[in-house]
Parts: sequence; C-alpha cells; structure tokens
Amino acid sequence: MSDNEYRLGYAGCREHLVRRLAEPAPGRIQLLTGPRQVGKTTLLLELARDLGDAALYAAGDAPETAVPGSWEALWRRAQEAARAQGRAALLLDEIQYVPDWPTRLKTEWDRVRRHQIPLHVVATGSSALRLGTGSRERLAGRFERLTLTHWTARDLAGAFGLERDEAVGAVVAQGAYPGGVPFRADPARWKAYVGDAIVEPAVGRDLLAQGGVRKPGLLRQVFAACAALPAQVVSLQKLRGALDDAGALETVSHYLRLLEEAYLVAGLEKYSRRPSRRRAAPPKIAVLSNAIVAVTDPRGAPHPAREPDRYGTWVENACLAYAWNAGQQVTYWREEPLDVDGVFEGSWGSWAVEVKTGAFPVRDLTGLLQFVRRYPAFRPLVLCDDRRTEPARAAGVLAIPWTEFLWSGPPR
Repeated sequence: MSDNEYRLGYAGCREHLVRRLAEPAPGRIQLLTGPRQVGKTTLLLELARDLGDAALYAAGDAPETAVPGSWEALWRRAQEAARAQGRAALLLDEIQYVPDWPTRLKTEWDRVRRHQIPLHVVATGSSALRLGTGSRERLAGRFERLTLTHWTARDLAGAFGLERDEAVGAVVAQGAYPGGVPFRADPARWKAYVGDAIVEPAVGRDLLAQGGVRKPGLLRQVFAACAALPAQVVSLQKLRGALDDAGALETVSHYLRLLEEAYLVAGLEKYSRRPSRRRAAPPKIAVLSNAIVAVTDPRGAPHPAREPDRYGTWVENACLAYAWNAGQQVTYWREEPLDVDGVFEGSWGSWAVEVKTGAFPVRDLTGLLQFVRRYPAFRPLVLCDDRRTEPARAAGVLAIPWTEFLWSGPPR
C-alpha cells in the first residue's frame, strides 16, 4: 500500500472518515473503494444521518445524475450548505458511473480549494481500478485512498451476535458478506444473493466496463477457473490450457490483475529477494472471499470429516485471504519438494506460515524450517487444529489454532 492508502474493516473505515470530516475543511478528497456488498453505501448513509443538514448524499448511478446540469447543481447546494453550516460534507456514492468523473471532480474540487469553501468530499466506488486509474492520473495530490475490505469473523460476530467459532466457521464455508447472513440456512437463496448481487455485477458490470477487456468471455473463464483453484499454485500456461478461449498469456495475466482490482481473486507471487524471480514464477491463487469459492463450486462447502483435503484447502484459502484483506503483503515459497503456504510481511511483522487441518507429522514442516533458516527475519508459524499443536512444538515452532488466526491474526 502507498503512504496515502489505508485498508480497514467497517468500524475502522467509519472511525477514519469521522476523524477526517472533523478536520478543518477543505481537506483532501477521501476515495473509498472496496468489494461489492461490504457496506460502502451504508457507511455513507450513516455519515449523512450523523451530519444532518451539513451533509449531501448523491449516488452516481441514480437516474437524476443523467439530467443535464445536475452535477453542477449538486456542487452549488453543497457549497451553500458549507457556508450556512460553517462546514459540510459532500458524499458521492459509486462515483465511477458519473461520466468523466476524474476531470469533473478535479474541476469542482479545485474551485472549492481556491475559494476556501469549508467542504469535505467523500467518494466511493466498487472498482479499485476505475477509481485508482482516474485518481492517479488527474487527482494527484488531492486525495487519500481508503479501502473497506471484506468482512472478518470478528466483524460478523459483532454485527450479528454470532459466537466466535460460529463466525469463523461461516467465513470458511460461506465467506463473510453481511447481506448473505440472513440466507445462511437457505443455500439456494444464499447462492442467488452472492451470484446476483456480488459476482455478476463485479465481473459483468465493473470489469467489463474497462476499455482493456476485449474478450469478455475469456475474462469470465479466467474468473471461473481461478475460483475453482483456491490456494493452488497454477502456471499461467496451465490456466490458459484449461480455457475454451485460450488467449495470449499476457491477456490471461492482465485479466487476473483485473480480478484482483475487483477484490475477487489475487494471484500471489512467489517469495524471492529478486523481483524478477517473483514475477517469473507461477502465481498462487487466493480467492478473496470463500463465498466466491462456495458459489462457484457445485459441491458446496466441504464437510471437515468426509472431505478433509478439500476442507483443508478452503481453510488455507480463508487464511491467505484474511492476511491479504488485512493489508499484508502475501506471497508463497516453493523450491521442490519444499514449500511454505504463505509468507506475510507488513504491520503484523514477518511470518512464514503453514496451514494444517487434521493430523500431521513433524516432517511436514521441513519446508517451513528450511525457509526460516534461509530467511531468519521471518518467524515460523503453524496454523492447525486446536488439539494438533504437538508436532509443531516438537519442532520448536509456534503453533496456534487456525480458528484463532481467523479471529485475530497472528500473535502480536
């Protein structure tokens, strides 16, 4: 993340914006991105309610935005409110649907700054690529970028009164989209919600609106292939070979990056001190919410006892996604026959992580031990079942339950 970018959960985003809106105005524009259906609109509406007459809310995809002159009229009202109240906030939801939004936002914001009108601006969008490209090119120095990430088990428990283990189990089996919680006991309705409200708008609306998507069918195939390969290292050549419309390797790689910008799938690089080796190695697929894995797998969520291997893969994917969503730099390491499931760097510190569900022998930690010998800056950590920590301890490695990790991260 850059110095002017923050990646936070719902409560953290709200606190951040409240602090910014309490600062002297005008400050920098707050650009809020994040996955679909994680609460960006809810957050803006809460801020509007709390600010009362000092806030104006407008949705970029509302019909009235197509009326000529509506954009200019909105800014006039916001400036009048700022002068009348002493300070006001303009809350622009889904701004990417406003035609030529970066130029128009820059023009209005520069006018606000020039005349020192006490007006704050918060703008949201569901596509980091569409907001990021426009902001970097035309709003340089005028904004801070804030990402509202996928919900965590702790978020679910706090919002819906779930017990810790219930919330963690939900993250593994169904992801953590808050809008899907009411449908947890009805698989058909839950699947329809995730597909219709999240996957299809993200792929069919946000990503296909990009000018660089020349093969929509191929983009959808890349997404489906990645969703079917959680926590797997997959060469782009092999991925391309699994597609009906193979396309060029560069196109497949580009579409994988687009899926990451839409908060759907991340292609994790191999850990190396040499950037060229990171880029040359095949990516490891981390699906950024297990809801996406569940909705695309016709078998549904795996049963821990009957399908231990598939269940272990889902747990590993949930752990990798949790670290990525928390703003850590997440890679993996592999030098045949040795490997490490995840390598984390960031605010948590430096960790080399193995994820184990079920029983495992000490020899299964050979890759982890070899990695930390080569790179002693990293602490080894095993995420395992609650009563399966003995092999790790026998090897002198810290072990915690993976349920604890998905609740609060690694030891601090």
